[in-house]
Amino acid sequence: MANPRLVIVHRRTELQELLDRHATRGQAEFFLRTRGRNIQDVQGRHDRITVALETVRAAVPAEWRHAEVERTDLSRFLLTAEDIVAVVGQDGLVANAAKYLNGQPVIGIDPEPGANPGVLVRHTPNGAAELLREAALAGPERLNSQELATVTARLDDGQELSALNEIFVGHASHQSARYQLTTPDGRTERQSSSGLIISTGTGATGWCASIALERGGRALPAPADPQLAWFVREAWPSPITGASLTEGVLEAVETLRITVASDQLVVFGDGMESDRLTASWGQEITVRLGERPLRLVV
Repeated sequence: MANPRLVIVHRRTELQELLDRHATRGQAEFFLRTRGRNIQDVQGRHDRITVALETVRAAVPAEWRHAEVERTDLSRFLLTAEDIVAVVGQDGLVANAAKYLNGQPVIGIDPEPGANPGVLVRHTPNGAAELLREAALAGPERLNSQELATVTARLDDGQELSALNEIFVGHASHQSARYQLTTPDGRTERQSSSGLIISTGTGATGWCASIALERGGRALPAPADPQLAWFVREAWPSPITGASLTEGVLEAVETLRITVASDQLVVFGDGMESDRLTASWGQEITVRLGERPLRLVV
C-alpha cells in the first residue's frame, strides 16, 4: 500500500482577495474604511489562518506525501484512495469538499477556535497535528471517524451531483419552477413552486431548518441518519397545479422523482450555484440518499 498523502484544503483569505482586487494594501484599507471596517481585523483573521496552515504543514509525517489545493481548484484536483484530507477553514469549506470525496477521511480544522466550535471543523490546529502524529504511529486506518449522510441528484442522461447539506432543484432565477413530482409511494402531482430542498441531517440546521420551522417544526434527521427530508417551497395551487405533496422523508432506498415541465431547471448543492446541473423540458431528476457518506474524523 502506498504511503498516505495529506491533502490540505483551504481557500484564499479575505485579505488576499482584497489585495487581488485593489492591488495595494493602502487601497484595500481605504475600501474597508469607507464601509465602516478596519484592515486590522482582516489582517488578524489572515494571520490566524496562516498560522493554522503552517501548524498542519509542520505536522505532516516525514514518510507521508503532501499536497495543497484551494477551494476553487477542487473540481480539477485528482484525489486518490490513500489520501487523508485536512480542511482548514469554516464548516462550509468541508461541505464544499465533500462532493469530491469518495471515502477519504476528513479532518476539519478551525483556524479560529473559540467558544463556538464548528459542527464540521471540530479540531484545533494543534489538535489536528496531534492526530496526524498518532496516525503516523498507529496507521491512518486507526483514525476514528463518523459517517455523515450525503444527498445525490441524478439526471436521466447520467449527470450526477452530490452534496453534504442539501440539494436545491428549481428555476435558475428562483422564479416559478414547473415540474411533475413523484413521491416514493407512487403519488404524483404537477406543481408550480419556488423549488425543492432535499436535505441531509447535516443540512437540517440550515436552510432546511427555516422551512421546517415554518411548517410547525417537523422532526428532521440527525447528521448520521440514513434519511433525507424534502420540502417544496411555496407551492402554488391552480387549475393545473397542486400543493398537496409539499414535504416528506426519504429512507435509504427511496427516490424522489422530478420531471421538468419548464424550459429548464437547475440543480445545485450546498449553495454553490456556479457548480450546477441543468435539466431541460421532459428530463427526469431523481434524488436519493448518497452512496458516498462523508467520513469525518472525530
